Amino acid sequence: MTTTLANSPDTATVRGHCVPTGLFIDGHWRTTDSMFDVIDPATAQPIAQVSDGGAADALSALDAAHAVRAAWRQVSPRDRADLFGAAHRLLLSRADIFAEVMTAESGKPLAESRAEFALSAEFFLWYTEQIAHLHGTYAPASHGGYRVVTSHQPVGPALLITPWNFPMLMIARKAGAALAAGCPVIVKSAKETPLTCALFVETLREAGFPDGVVNLVHTTSSAAVSAALMADPRLRKVSFTGSTGVGSTLLAQAAPGIVNASMELGGDGPFIVLDDADVELAAQQAVVCKFRNAGQACVAANRIIVHRAVADEFTKRFVELTEQLTVGNGFDDGTDVGPIISEAQLDGVTELVATLRGLDTELLTGGAALPGTGYFFAPTVFRVAGRPAELCDRELFAPVATIYEVESTAEAIEFANDTRYGLASYVFTRDLSRALAVGERLDFGMVGINRGIMADPAAAFGGIKASGLGREGGHDAIYDYLEPKYLAVTVNEEEGLA
Repeated sequence: MTTTLANSPDTATVRGHCVPTGLFIDGHWRTTDSMFDVIDPATAQPIAQVSDGGAADALSALDAAHAVRAAWRQVSPRDRADLFGAAHRLLLSRADIFAEVMTAESGKPLAESRAEFALSAEFFLWYTEQIAHLHGTYAPASHGGYRVVTSHQPVGPALLITPWNFPMLMIARKAGAALAAGCPVIVKSAKETPLTCALFVETLREAGFPDGVVNLVHTTSSAAVSAALMADPRLRKVSFTGSTGVGSTLLAQAAPGIVNASMELGGDGPFIVLDDADVELAAQQAVVCKFRNAGQACVAANRIIVHRAVADEFTKRFVELTEQLTVGNGFDDGTDVGPIISEAQLDGVTELVATLRGLDTELLTGGAALPGTGYFFAPTVFRVAGRPAELCDRELFAPVATIYEVESTAEAIEFANDTRYGLASYVFTRDLSRALAVGERLDFGMVGINRGIMADPAAAFGGIKASGLGREGGHDAIYDYLEPKYLAVTVNEEEGLA
């Protein structure tokens, strides 16, 4: 049975669900002459073709966003929240559709897709609830005679560039905050996972979001599309999740026009297991933190740093749990780890493992791509001696775990901080005071204490140093799309009291 979601003449049927395949600009789906394939990484076969937009299409989307910017910012908080509420209800009614399409195009296990959808819907609900709570301030001037009134206004049209590894979470988190703040958006989807973005945008359209407020461009020419938008003075905001290299390029492009920028970039997550840790808990959480989404996550455990006193016990248990993971098609029952996203990415994992084999390391399990169709790689664990320059300060972004030993808590902290990145870090210890003391000394935007998963709508998600700027989630997220505005109001107190 086919589920129809799209009010579009151009659709693809994926797992029995009808998904729009065009670009969405100014309230309408439109098709381009050029198309590109969406590949299921579990089978290496195309599952759909979508329109391949270019710079001209992106600028048309900006035309639409710019034209409605004043009207959208003037929509009352209650009316805007009502639109969000309608969209949230529609999203929940389509949970299975989103999860199945997400698994089809990204390869992640269906259980992970369902969990990602649930978290995404929670983020969207959080922004729904925050819309009516964007408050300003009122205060007397320091020397009297007038009042200092501060409010917040939308930055303006925003470019949202989403990655392929969490296609639902990223668009819900970014678009939710931007739209709640009153900013119209142009979403540039990842070419590997455009279908989930299309379903999300179609759901907003059906919920009643006005024409031009939400726009979507798929493209295989990301650099050209982004450069054209970033050079246009009408664009006032860019939010990007992806590599630090691309983020640096976008920041350079943002500089001439002083475009407001939020960046969620690469990570080098140290996962610290101290000598008093609950080793079983640490091993279980390390497996989740490392191998979720086949290791393709910026917050994944990148360097597992273990105190020598528990290193053998932890390593033995971590390897046992890793070898219990089932690799396979995300739709198969019991699959724990899905495929790598693409053939090129799989080649990169193979090269990474070859590099590791050439260093002072010991391969404990895995270490090779799996035979057959699809882009599968065995969950892999290396024990690493010393601190090889080829590995340290490098984001692995693969189902490859590296375990390092240290002699002390001080050495663990020093090694953890020896990186240009500063996104997520993790500490395992039974002592709360110790956990707080170590957590406060880690130069990272987020620290997980005795847990390997941290994303939450109420939390400020983001990093420091080369891992980014700004926060997504929590009270900070919407304010990343707002600018404070100060009104100095003269008050003649004598006349006012006459």
